[in-house]
Amino acid sequence: MKMNGIIRTLLVGGVCVASVACSGNQSADKAAAEQPVEVVKPKVTTQVVKMQDVDQQSVFTGNVEGFAVNNITPQQPLRIKRLLVDVGDRVSAGQKVAELDNSTLAQAKAQYENNKANFERSDELYKFGGESKAAWEGAKVAYEVSKLAYENLLENTTLVSPVSGLVTARNFDVGDMCAGQPIYVVQRINPVKIMISVSESLYTYVKKGMAVEVELDALPEQKFSAKVSRITPSIDASTRTFPVELTLANDKELVKPGMYARVTMNYGTRKNIVVPDVAVVKQLGSGNRYIYVYNQDGTVAYKKVELGRRFGDKYEILSGIADGDVVVTSGQVALKDGIAVEVVNE
Repeated sequence: MKMNGIIRTLLVGGVCVASVACSGNQSADKAAAEQPVEVVKPKVTTQVVKMQDVDQQSVFTGNVEGFAVNNITPQQPLRIKRLLVDVGDRVSAGQKVAELDNSTLAQAKAQYENNKANFERSDELYKFGGESKAAWEGAKVAYEVSKLAYENLLENTTLVSPVSGLVTARNFDVGDMCAGQPIYVVQRINPVKIMISVSESLYTYVKKGMAVEVELDALPEQKFSAKVSRITPSIDASTRTFPVELTLANDKELVKPGMYARVTMNYGTRKNIVVPDVAVVKQLGSGNRYIYVYNQDGTVAYKKVELGRRFGDKYEILSGIADGDVVVTSGQVALKDGIAVEVVNE
């Protein structure tokens, strides 16, 4: 009996101790739960953006072309007897460049002179009633046809350049029967022209006579000035662009046809917001651009923007944010719309 009493006493004591221990653990958990959890805010840097004057420029590419291109081709197929110039040579207007086989020239000349004499005799007789009108007309037609044939043959056996310029192509050799292609291509290279395609959104900005700057890969140390000489009034429906012709003075003839050109066109200035390029975020899977704007309550807002020109390490912003906004310039990878941030500008 005494032993049973001792056991009961120990059990009761153990229960009490366990109850006290459990009560203590619950109190500790409750106290821990009531303590505020510290939220770690993403750290960002920011910059205030302002309206600025922005040069409105566009860069286009094109190839240099001769201002005038002339194909020197005989009017009838003839064998080439002599070639007097070659690719790269300069020629003057009226300069002889090729001689063709003239074996039939003497025959054509004799026919022409004979028909001419017959017509002159017929014409005299016709004036005094000694020749019928039909005979007179027949003699006249024969004379005119033979004259044209002789002059064409004469013109085609000695070819001259119609313009002063540069020989840029030769398609035949001596002894070839020339047909289907010009013997020579001569291009006038002072001035030269450059053709560019301008997007329709810029159509109203491009004016005839506007000055542009030209850079050439072949002449990297130099810059050239050109002018808009012609604006095509219709827009290409497939490319949504319109062709613009530029004329570049080429007194020293340094610029050659075929050179690759970059053309910078300046339309003046306009006021727009300018941001550093690191502030612009591209949305994955789309072409949209966004900027995080820092709010006075310490949060950021995700704003879609429309970009204008990029110059150096800056972007022109056409819409989406306002003058005086504070934009995030680093730390965007950890951000989302409406999140609180810590600004750590130096």
